[in-house]
Amino acid sequence: MSPTSARAPASRRVISYLAVVTVNDDLRTAAEAWLSEDPDPDTRAELRGLLDAEDADELADRFAGTLEFGTAGLRGAVGAGPNRMNRVVVVRAAAGLCAYLKAKGLTDGPVLIGYDARHKSDVFAQDTAAVVRGAGLDAVLLDRPAPTPVVAFGIRHLKAVAGVVVTASHNPPQDNGYKVYLGDGSQIVPPADVEIADAIAAIGPLAGVPRGDDWQTTGDELINAYLDRIAKLVPADAPRELNVAYTPLHGVGRFLVEDAVARAGFAVPAVVPSQADPDPDFPTVSFPNPEEPGAIDAALELARSVDADVAVANDPDADRCAVAVPDPEADGGWRMLRGDELGGLLGEFLLSSRPDGVAACSIVSSSLLGKIAASYGVGYVETLTGFKWIGRVPGLVFGYEEALGYCVDPDAVKDKDGVSTLVRVLQLAARAKSEGRTLLDLLDDLAIKHGLHATDQLSVRVDDLSLIAAAMERLRGTPPASLGRHTVERVDDLSEGSETLPPTDGLRYSLSEGARVVVRPSGTEPKLKCYLEVVIPVAGDVAAARTRAADDLAAIKDSLSTALGL
Repeated sequence: MSPTSARAPASRRVISYLAVVTVNDDLRTAAEAWLSEDPDPDTRAELRGLLDAEDADELADRFAGTLEFGTAGLRGAVGAGPNRMNRVVVVRAAAGLCAYLKAKGLTDGPVLIGYDARHKSDVFAQDTAAVVRGAGLDAVLLDRPAPTPVVAFGIRHLKAVAGVVVTASHNPPQDNGYKVYLGDGSQIVPPADVEIADAIAAIGPLAGVPRGDDWQTTGDELINAYLDRIAKLVPADAPRELNVAYTPLHGVGRFLVEDAVARAGFAVPAVVPSQADPDPDFPTVSFPNPEEPGAIDAALELARSVDADVAVANDPDADRCAVAVPDPEADGGWRMLRGDELGGLLGEFLLSSRPDGVAACSIVSSSLLGKIAASYGVGYVETLTGFKWIGRVPGLVFGYEEALGYCVDPDAVKDKDGVSTLVRVLQLAARAKSEGRTLLDLLDDLAIKHGLHATDQLSVRVDDLSLIAAAMERLRGTPPASLGRHTVERVDDLSEGSETLPPTDGLRYSLSEGARVVVRPSGTEPKLKCYLEVVIPVAGDVAAARTRAADDLAAIKDSLSTALGL
């Protein structure tokens, strides 16, 4: 199992488990103490094996700190020790969450608990239900693995005080995680994350955590309510003729997607056979994230073989949605739409009816949505990265982030939802097909109307988080005067916050001609992520504008790489 200590972002608090780890005796003492309260025979055997092998390096990594509880909850590799995801860590997290809820008086409703199909997800979910009942709160546990948005929907549907989803989303197979929502159906944000973390840290020996076994379960009733809500998104008279290829990427999306699509009146999509069923080892992909190169190759192969109009994919917990379309100019005749491209298409589709509300996207997403919203008289705001912020925007009617997360029905799900988004995509694609057009044609329309907004990303993965901190310090100390052919007109240090944005570790460069670069450390991976955008006026020739944009982005990326020094 690979070490995960480098996964925690530098901005999170570090909780020291051992002040200094220098000799094997210290490690052995800590490990033996862990073994004495670990209820899981698998992780006990694993840790005993490391002790017997005198594997000091691996033990040091597992006991050098704890997984940090932040706004993304917990996430890390499954294994023994406080720096891994396991039953000890989960029981403490659940007990801390319950202590927080009781301290805040949030007890008039159940805690809804869901889980995906990763290793130990069902066990972690049952442990959570047991701890919730032991704390005297009501617990409702989903009776099957299900997409994350089912819980986000179910919190408000069941009037729950909180929700937990055991999932690591699109992380590697060895990982699992623990995502927490409060009763408004949104992911936690400060100060709740810090207060829950403090409550977790205050939990004493595991033997003192009471547990019960009389939780309730839910399944068909909640899932049917969720699917019925999605089906109502598509009007009865909407076109529905469409040929679709689909992959759940070995995740939990397939059965709900098939049902949602059928209830909405579309033909059930062809599904990639090798990726159709949940498999926590994700055997056909190196990384179960539809954004990663090669992840949806099997779906594109299927799309070609069935002459599909569109190919769609979910990530393993089905809260994200990826879309690919036929493109004769692309290798293999198909290309995947960028997250910002789909965000623009959905924004135009949903805002053109001039809804009374607000559209929102993260600061690292394209500026195009703001122009679309303005053209229809719809309000618009930018938020920090993550749906914990987007989902909380008052009056939200549509929100998205460039990492394939879309909120297309915020009255039902105040979070990204790959299932309802998929149905909305089919609705849009079918309407275009009925008019003899494609999604690429609709993208061209947007470019002609608002200018071509082209985006790209530069991502640098590191083994040592100090390299990211050093790069950010270097950029703050010596900001570039230009990037590519664009002059830097303004630098916003996002760590200082503003009237509209809380502080976050990041830098935003406003460049000439409407271009923009945002640099920030990843919140879930040991990466420095840079988000690039250029805006090219279109004078009828969209293809020429795309060529110019590609050259522009490449030049900015080269300049930025040099400035980062990584």
